[in-house]
Amino acid sequence: MPSISRLLTVVAALALAACAHRQPRIPYDRAGGVETFDAAWRIVHESYFDTAFGGVDWVALRDSLRPGAERARNLTELRGVVETMLDRLGRSHLMLIRRELGDSADRTGDVLRGSVGMDVRLLGERMVVTRVDSGGPAARAGVRPGWILVTVGRDRVAAIVRRVRARPSVYRIETEAWGSVAGRLLAPPDSTVEVGLLDGADRPTRLRLVSVVAPGEPVRFGSLPTIFLRFEKERRTGPGGASVGVLRFNAWMPPIMRQLDAAVDSFRTMDGIVLDLRGNTGGLAAMMSGVAGHFLERRDTLGLMRTRQTTLAITANPRLVDTGARPVRPFAGPVTILMDEVSASASEAFAGGMRALGRVRVFGHRSMGAVLGARWDRLPNGDQLYHAVLAFDIHGANLEGTGVVPDEPVAVTREDLFAGRDPVMEAAIRWIATQRRGAR
Repeated sequence: MPSISRLLTVVAALALAACAHRQPRIPYDRAGGVETFDAAWRIVHESYFDTAFGGVDWVALRDSLRPGAERARNLTELRGVVETMLDRLGRSHLMLIRRELGDSADRTGDVLRGSVGMDVRLLGERMVVTRVDSGGPAARAGVRPGWILVTVGRDRVAAIVRRVRARPSVYRIETEAWGSVAGRLLAPPDSTVEVGLLDGADRPTRLRLVSVVAPGEPVRFGSLPTIFLRFEKERRTGPGGASVGVLRFNAWMPPIMRQLDAAVDSFRTMDGIVLDLRGNTGGLAAMMSGVAGHFLERRDTLGLMRTRQTTLAITANPRLVDTGARPVRPFAGPVTILMDEVSASASEAFAGGMRALGRVRVFGHRSMGAVLGARWDRLPNGDQLYHAVLAFDIHGANLEGTGVVPDEPVAVTREDLFAGRDPVMEAAIRWIATQRRGAR
């Protein structure tokens, strides 16, 4: 299974896992393989945002790895060499997107990605089910939040976590383990995923879950596989009758803007707003300006995007009209952001920038620490190279590798999940209620 440096977006994790279920046989040309290795090295050499390559001697690295590319007997071996080269940089947003994945996505469209309807997180030493989609395969089989995932197929989860702990990484064990295990839960629709779990009474159970088409609105982003975009809103009541609007979405993609704009309009009279970015692995950084404009009255700068040649400010675009073109002011009440170890990229930059401006309070778990901007280039063998070309400067802080540390860390326990409690959400709503009382 690829390391988390090549699983930085949930889209990539899903795509690579789906490919593993149906690997076509592709003829291999050794000379073309060397050409592909050279092209990957050259692209990074010419466009990587850090001309010092983080202290890695990029030329010497090419010279040491190129013989491996020359000896490669098939695509798998060649890709291993290229991925080893990318991993040496120890940064996010560097991965190889295999050409058969793109070909398969073009032929079958949205059906490439399936879901068994549950998500997991590492709590202590155990991989625990933290979300079960209503009506999904896992829910129909009786799976509930709080159950422990023991096996996926023939793989024991404990062994996967031990291997993750043993290999060096710039990411924390919670993020690495999630990437390795969550990818194994994914399969094309109508495929079967066999899982072993411990239920609420720690009784073992084995299930065969048949994957279905992933829920959400299908969106294509560059050369990545189809993203299934999910947006939710709800109203909550907190202590003392505080009214709170909750927004959650799983990726920063343009289609969510129309839904987010309408949701904020419907929440303008509420006491506070919660932005739930747990599990949101990023997307288009340009969207941060519009989202921030719902909560900032000035064109404040959230941060800077730096490439080798340019520096571009990410500036809030204050929203002065609503979706009906009526004059409004940006929402002025308290705002909180919820994060976890899978929150990444644009989610981290947004949270870090808004907090630096004193506009939000962050709750939950430290984020992934994958805060770079990237682009795609096609390699001679048809694979796509997804590579970092810019870094974010969030008011002088570099969040890459460190992530956003919450203002109020909140742990989730297995007992919370059994009881249907969300302590992170509850803490954020309590804080909004205190701000409401203070204002009164």
